[in-house]
Amino acid sequence: MMLPAEGYLLRIFIGESDRHDGKLLHEWIVMKAREEGLAGATVMRGMLGFGAHSRLHTFKIERLSQDLPIIIEIVDTREKLEKFLALIDNEIEEGMATLEEVRIHFYRAGQKPND
Repeated sequence: MMLPAEGYLLRIFIGESDRHDGKLLHEWIVMKAREEGLAGATVMRGMLGFGAHSRLHTFKIERLSQDLPIIIEIVDTREKLEKFLALIDNEIEEGMATLEEVRIHFYRAGQKPND
């Protein structure tokens, strides 16, 4: 798969314990992105954060450490990401999604760069 040099980055901010049909929401989103043929997805677990409810989520507070912030990043074309957002939008009860233009320097799998 080739990506143009000008792409878009979709960031989805959710909680670690958020679920969709009994499955962890971040896992469901990544699997859905794969099904839709997006270029790739990465899930990152935050150490500290707060959202719309202003509740602090941190690994330092034992009772809140089960719901740490999760960020899912997906890079692809604007059209594919907007289509994907429309597909998942109503399935996410809480969180935030952002879309921003990015410059793609390379996207490859096991290929050596040309000299």
